[in-house]
Amino acid sequence: MKKIIVAPLNWGLGHATRCIPIIQGLLDNGYEPIIASDGVALELLKKEFPKLISFELPSYNIQYAQKGKNFKWKMIAQIPKIISTIKKERRKIHKILKAYNFDGIISDNRLGVYSKDVPSVFITHQLNVLTGNTSWITTKLHKKYIQKFNECWVPDVEKNPNLSGKLGHPTELIKNVKYIGPLSRLCKKPMPIKYDLMVLLSGPEPQRTILEDKIITELEHYPKKVIFIKGVIEKKQFKEKIGNITFYNFMNSEELETTFNESNHILCRSGYTTVMDLAKLNKKAFFIPTPGQYEQEYLAKKFDKEGIIPSCKQEKFKIEKLEKITFYKGFTNYSKKITWKELFDLF
Repeated sequence: MKKIIVAPLNWGLGHATRCIPIIQGLLDNGYEPIIASDGVALELLKKEFPKLISFELPSYNIQYAQKGKNFKWKMIAQIPKIISTIKKERRKIHKILKAYNFDGIISDNRLGVYSKDVPSVFITHQLNVLTGNTSWITTKLHKKYIQKFNECWVPDVEKNPNLSGKLGHPTELIKNVKYIGPLSRLCKKPMPIKYDLMVLLSGPEPQRTILEDKIITELEHYPKKVIFIKGVIEKKQFKEKIGNITFYNFMNSEELETTFNESNHILCRSGYTTVMDLAKLNKKAFFIPTPGQYEQEYLAKKFDKEGIIPSCKQEKFKIEKLEKITFYKGFTNYSKKITWKELFDLF
């Protein structure tokens, strides 16, 4: 069995969760996936695949600004730390490859996880990296790293209609890019609706907690049944029922799939992995993008403008805004079957 390292970035849960179908695809096609990450991303994948070997990589430890307007400058200030971490993970991967003779690498947004000795794949939906008036610099820098890999897999379709918009469709195409279709660990299943609203949180602090507090306050006078997943990965799962709201700290993939299918509407961030899940499930939702995160703000505006998903800024959210969901069409016709065997032929 060929051994393939799967290494998602630990930035929220999205990079790790969209690697779940890749890991499963590897297992189904006779490969031995090895998990490499850090923090909650590593913990989540270890819970999903407890029998697989895993390695801890150096942490980027990205810190978010308390206020959205400071997001970009907070990120720019951390660039030296990010570059230092990229170098550290390059050294760590080199040591792992030398010691364990792996046959390939699949890196989800970890810029330093590649090798000239084995086929290396980079996964991203951001060929254009939006950072306001500095987008041209961040995009150029990102492209430089992408070209170090043998292939770049974009989890989207190449033509319109697509999910990533200008994020994944630059005017100047990069040669090693493959559009593989949206990635989701979830499947649409016919189930009776148990919850009127599913709240799904994720993402780095402090913004995750800020949004959690705001939504809980807004739900005080909401009369319908709510299931609230906080997106906090801990050793044990906790469940608590307060009035009409059922709280979970986290759910595994099977539980999340059931909950999505049993929920009428979804309230969540506009992260790209969540977008892919909603598209796969044909669900209606309401988006609250992370303040200052250009990618999420762009996706929220895109789907609002297209009449698919309504959205608003975090500070302007009121529970009454959920009524707008009825007037939007939700996601349809974005499915594309991924041919794992062809993709893995690289290895």
